[in-house]
Amino acid sequence: MEYVWLKDKIVPRQEAFIHFDDRGYYFGDGIYEVIQVYNGQPFLFHEHFERFLRSAQELDMSLPFSINEIKENTRLLLQKNEINNGYAYIQMTRGEQVRDHLYSRDICPVITAFTKEAEVPADKQKSGISLWAAEDIRWLRCDIKTINLLGNVLAKRKAEDNHCEEALQHRGHTVTEGSSTNIFMVKKGVIYTHPANHLILNGITRQNVVNLAKNERFPVYEEAFSLEEIMDADEIFVTSTTLEIVPVVNIKGSIEISLQPGTVTRKLQQAFKEQTSA
Repeated sequence: MEYVWLKDKIVPRQEAFIHFDDRGYYFGDGIYEVIQVYNGQPFLFHEHFERFLRSAQELDMSLPFSINEIKENTRLLLQKNEINNGYAYIQMTRGEQVRDHLYSRDICPVITAFTKEAEVPADKQKSGISLWAAEDIRWLRCDIKTINLLGNVLAKRKAEDNHCEEALQHRGHTVTEGSSTNIFMVKKGVIYTHPANHLILNGITRQNVVNLAKNERFPVYEEAFSLEEIMDADEIFVTSTTLEIVPVVNIKGSIEISLQPGTVTRKLQQAFKEQTSA
């Protein structure tokens, strides 16, 4: 039997239903986190919930439980579903209210969560993926991990329609990030990635990979780079919770280039594997 977390209870999935007037349904008014699990242990657990709290604060949302209680329930859900390798998804909407753009601060936020057993995509990590480059049409608070993901969803669909696994989004000539990943460029052994401002989501895996790169003594610059600069890249890779680190071998769309997985990407992949298997 599969269990999910709904409001204040962990219940069988078939017994869980969302209220018609949930603001997440009407407005995408909510936040979420995805936490990878290795050998039954959630990875970067504290960092994910730090960001969860920050997202709630940025959206003027209260928490129905303490962060420690949310962590404990997430661990309990993982245990009840006997997740060994996979992930936990946790979401919080502002709550249930008759549809109105003006939200009330008196409603109770609604937490839901589920887990999934899933292996990391070893084939993509080895062979690489293709990106579809297109204009970034999202709102200007991409730093908040909100469930309102229509811009990302459309970018992912466009990439798939053009036989690419992921998008490369750019505002004008400035590269921002993927539809569900952060993007890194390597040139002459130096790693570049967009700064963690309002134009990108500061991925937890992104932060971890930046630290790993510094530990491996690779120079890392968190600064914006252009489509023209990425045309001359030696390596490009993307990061996310479920993908970890994946090399990019093709970019199509606004620009077109072909690459090979490089030594910097491979070194970081190895460092990541050692970290998660320790």
